[in-house]
Amino acid sequence: MRTVIFDLDGTLADTAGDLLAAANACFRDLGLGDLLGPADAPVALRGGGPCWRSGFSRVGGHDAGEIDRQYPRLLQAYEAAICESTRLYPGAAEAVEHLRAAGWRTGICTNKPERLSALLLERLGCRHLFDSLVGADTLPVRKPDPRPLHEAIRRAGGQTGRACLVGDSGTDRDTARAAGVPCLLVTFADPAGMVALAPEGLLDRYEDLPRAVAALVP
Repeated sequence: MRTVIFDLDGTLADTAGDLLAAANACFRDLGLGDLLGPADAPVALRGGGPCWRSGFSRVGGHDAGEIDRQYPRLLQAYEAAICESTRLYPGAAEAVEHLRAAGWRTGICTNKPERLSALLLERLGCRHLFDSLVGADTLPVRKPDPRPLHEAIRRAGGQTGRACLVGDSGTDRDTARAAGVPCLLVTFADPAGMVALAPEGLLDRYEDLPRAVAALVP
């Protein structure tokens, strides 16, 4: 069974706006004001942790331990408004449906916590499109360790030798290489950066996904 595993943030969905809003709400509660703006969207798409730490890097008086201890604030704020502005990228749902109709298995491997990932997919109305979901806390390790990707493939009913990963970062590229599967990187946010990572394939729009993954998976 051929299998396609997807990253979530920045790959299937543009989650930056809601992550930035949640982080800024927390920063305001701490008396720090809005520390992040629209220009920080690329950082937010790397996940809540980088977004959180980036904000604190702009003010003094907080050590790494304190920043980590306060991280649950962000998760709570994000969960409360997880799908206010988040949307699937154009054509993403249709492309996944096309793959499934053609007999592919599909799954998600993300560094977002599993429960929040499942909640977001339900709110977006697309949880049913994926046979597996492996999040940051599903296993004791996360990407770029290859084990979460292997587990996502296994839970989807696939095999590593007939699978690929669709992502949007160096972490995804490194995960795929460590797992021994080809990687397709979307170019929506950083075309030049994705080219520089030299993945096995690039995806400029979801309409091209079926053809792109078919070229990577025998």
